[in-house]
Formats: sequence, structure tokens, C-alpha cells
Amino acid sequence: MKYLLIIGDGMADYPVEALNGKTPLQVANKPNMDELASEGRNGILRTIPENMGAGSDVANLSILGYNPEKWYTGRGPLEAATKGIHLAKDDIAFRCNLITEENDVLMDYSAGHITSDEAKELMKAVEDNFGKPNEIDFHAGVSYRNLLVFRNGPYSDDVLCTPPHDTVGVKISETLPKAKTSTAEFTVTTLKRMIYDSKKILENHPVNVNRVALGKRPGNMIWPWGQGKKPSMPTLQERYGISGAVISAVDVIKGVGIYAGMKVINVPGATGFYDTNYEGKADYALEALKRYDMVLVHVEAPDEAGHSGDHEQKIRTLEDLDRRLIGRLLEGLDQDCTIAVLPDHVTPIKIRTHARDPVPFTICSPLIEADEVKYFDEVSARKGGFGFLEKGDTFMRLFVLAK
Repeated sequence: MKYLLIIGDGMADYPVEALNGKTPLQVANKPNMDELASEGRNGILRTIPENMGAGSDVANLSILGYNPEKWYTGRGPLEAATKGIHLAKDDIAFRCNLITEENDVLMDYSAGHITSDEAKELMKAVEDNFGKPNEIDFHAGVSYRNLLVFRNGPYSDDVLCTPPHDTVGVKISETLPKAKTSTAEFTVTTLKRMIYDSKKILENHPVNVNRVALGKRPGNMIWPWGQGKKPSMPTLQERYGISGAVISAVDVIKGVGIYAGMKVINVPGATGFYDTNYEGKADYALEALKRYDMVLVHVEAPDEAGHSGDHEQKIRTLEDLDRRLIGRLLEGLDQDCTIAVLPDHVTPIKIRTHARDPVPFTICSPLIEADEVKYFDEVSARKGGFGFLEKGDTFMRLFVLAK
């Protein structure tokens, strides 16, 4: 048996007033998801523990059966793994967004979804000014998603750093990093200095001058967050006896896969945004199923629409995911395969950020008897035969054991 795990990042939602009280999943034309739900068994899954932040890192660990309360150390080290950045035992990796700041307000967590080439130039300027050999280094990533690593210095990960997508429209001065303990005071002082000084470096950088001239938002400040040290996790092979591969444009998802012992498969044109290569992801997944027991295919686009508060765009991303990815997968499958579809977390249009609410899921397999559910959405899944699952490990065992 082969296993196909399809994760639509943040695609679950709350009822939207403009949609007559329905969610984007309820409104979207998604015949393939509905077919899987009607031929499979459905339920609701809690992917975010009550005492943890509602991030994709935590949620995807949970989905893969890793209790994040035990295995999660931070988003930064997961993304560092994707870049092949070696972390020593006490090194601390931060996610480092390029953001748009205006009059002390965080206006955009993504700097207008700055391009990777532009971000690379800006991060080089940051590295040239703040980098210290064997102590502080910066690494460009995809678009606004970059990294900061503290090495061999008097630094602590015991700090509170707010994710920038949770503070859009809030004053920078009100959301700066805070020390949880006295030993973290030096780290916080260093982070604050780099945040404010980065604007002096980036404000008039040619990349940003050109972006402003074109009516685009500049990447005029850095925002470190999601810090942590290198985790140590058992592999999927060790836990469930299966080999795996992961397909995503998002570094943190690849990082989760790497620490789970999965092969990262990069797809040309996969962007982590609305223009991602859905068809390419499907084709590469079908090919990967020939070599691996399980393939995880992750799509970021619905989450980006949720952060933008755009219900029409979110519906379009759901329909693209359904038609261009899932439909193509179903057409191309030529062997028995257990298929699961679910969001990793909720990203409601109303609040424009992640929420801890449980998410709908469906598992369709020739080994599983179907329930009475006919549609894939937040309301229908609550009537499913799997009921409400509190732990990702339970979901994963249902998925790979297909019972």
C-alpha cells in the first residue's frame, strides 16, 4: 500500500459573512476533495496543543505523529535543516522575515511577498553589517523567509519573539522581543538593536528604492522569531515502518520532513504563493510514490489568502488545489493508495492569522469503510466516522495502518 498525504496550509476557516455564513471550503467548487470525503471516512483533528502557538511547524509535526510538546524546539532550526545549515548543539536558529515598517508600525509581514532574488540582495546587506564570523550569520531563503543563526556566543533561546503575521498593524515598539529570564537579556538587546538598525541599512537600498518606485512595499526591516535549537527526532521509518518524501515550497515543512527522515523533493516553479506549480507538484508526487511508501504534498497558498483576509482569493486557491493538484493526482494513480486530505491549521479570513481550532480531515482507502459524509468541509467532517481525534499520533496510525 502507498500513502498520499495532502496538506492545504490554513485552508480551514470560520464562517464568512460575505459568504452567507459559510466557510470558503463550503463554497468552493472542489469535486475531488468531496469525492474523497464521500468515498472515505472523515473526522476532526486537533493539531495544535492548547499551550502552544498555532504555527505550521507545530501543526505539521503533530500531523506526522510527533507530539510537538515533546519534539518541537522552534521554527528556525527546522528551516535551517532545509538550507543544509549545520547547527551545533547550542546554536540558536531564528526565522528572520523581511518586513515592511512604516511610522513604527508593522505594515506587512512579507514585504509585499518580495522576490527571492531581491531578498537575497537585502540579506547580504544585513549580513555585511551584522554578521560576525563564528558568532552571527544570516541566510537568504525563499521570498521573505530568511534565517539568523547565533553561534558560540552568550546567547539564549529563552526569549519571546512574536511572529510578524500576528502583529500586522501593531506598533513595532509594542511587539519587540522580550526576555523570559535574566540570562536572555543580552540576546534581547542584540535582537532589538539589529531590528532597528536594519532599517537604516535597508531603507535606501537600491532594491527597496526600486520597489517603492514601482508601488511595491519595501523590505525595510528584519524581524527575527521562531527561535530554537537543533531537535532530535525518530524517523518515520523507526516509528511507523515506512519511507517518506515531502514536496513543499516552504522551508519549515521541508525541515519537518528532514528531521522525520523524509526525502525532500524540490519542484520547479513551486513558490509557496498563489502562482505555485500545482501540476508539477502532482507529477513529482506520482513519480515519488514509485520509490517511497508515503509522499506528503504541502500547498501554502490557502494560508497566504487567509493572512490577506481575502475570501475570494482563498476560494480560488482551494479550487486550484482541488482541480490542478488533487484531480491530477487521482487521474495519475495506477496503484492502491490511501489518501488523506486536511489543513494543518485554521487561518480564518476574519482574524488573518492562525488559530488553534481543530481541522477537518478525510482518509480514503480501499481498506476503510466509508461513512455518510458527502462533502469535505469543517461542518460535514464533524459528522464523520472517525469523530474527534485529540492527537496527531492517532491520526497517523489510522492513516498508515488504514483501519
